Amino acid sequence: MKEIVVISGKGGTGKTSITASFAVLAGDDVVVADCDVDAADMHILLQPENIKSEDFYSGELAVIDEDACIQCGKCFDVCRFDAVEVINDVHTINELSCEGCGYCARVCPTEAITNEPLNVGKWHVANTRFNQPFVHAKLGIGADNSGKLVAQVKNIAKETANKNNKPYVLVDGSPGVGCPVVSSLSGAHFVVLVTEPSVSGLHDLKRVYELVKKFRIKAGCIINKADINKDIASEILEFLKEEDIVHLSNLPYDETFTKAMTDCKTIVEIDDSKIKEAISESWEKIKEILN
Repeated sequence: MKEIVVISGKGGTGKTSITASFAVLAGDDVVVADCDVDAADMHILLQPENIKSEDFYSGELAVIDEDACIQCGKCFDVCRFDAVEVINDVHTINELSCEGCGYCARVCPTEAITNEPLNVGKWHVANTRFNQPFVHAKLGIGADNSGKLVAQVKNIAKETANKNNKPYVLVDGSPGVGCPVVSSLSGAHFVVLVTEPSVSGLHDLKRVYELVKKFRIKAGCIINKADINKDIASEILEFLKEEDIVHLSNLPYDETFTKAMTDCKTIVEIDDSKIKEAISESWEKIKEILN
């Protein structure tokens, strides 16, 4: 089983649309995982039907038993995150500020404070409209530990692939270089970098590839909307050559991309699309490299 992760240095490059297109082209050979848990949206294109859903707990949250609390204020004094609030002379915990460190519980003279497991989101196992296994999740509003939720999604996807003898796990990673991206890259066999020919696109491509290099993972790159700024597209190609990154394809600007998204379809489902062939060729290149 080979794991392919699609990432981008910045949002808005077409990463998720291209990943969903790869999923369609892969057919029965793939388990799809949406690891952009902070802003999951691949389900819009793949329209899955959930089979299994579970809450995800990570970290802890302080809880004050008001009946046992004597309002001594010691928890308020020691909290470095300003998570203890006094409202109408009653000490309470601000859930968004609490880091679950447990210091308040340790200094409480009446043991009125306990730490409880924190529900930070929910993960799902589903079938896409193409009858493919699909693992996705949604991080709770203001919740931390997105990297751990990404790891959970990936682990479930790999278990599903091994159980069903699927040759590929296709992962839609988060944009940027943060914790969810690091978690997405862990254990990957090939990384697809999706970029665009803009100043920020080139800058963030270089930045995210520095992260990929630390994992020593072979990478390929797709330049989306390559014809809107040919000078920067040429700079990107030079960077790919310098870093020995496989140039998978240049995708031209195509308004059909927007039409496909409006219709909740992938671009490879649109017969008159200019870029359907290029994405198909990119997928074949990826399989050839892995095999």
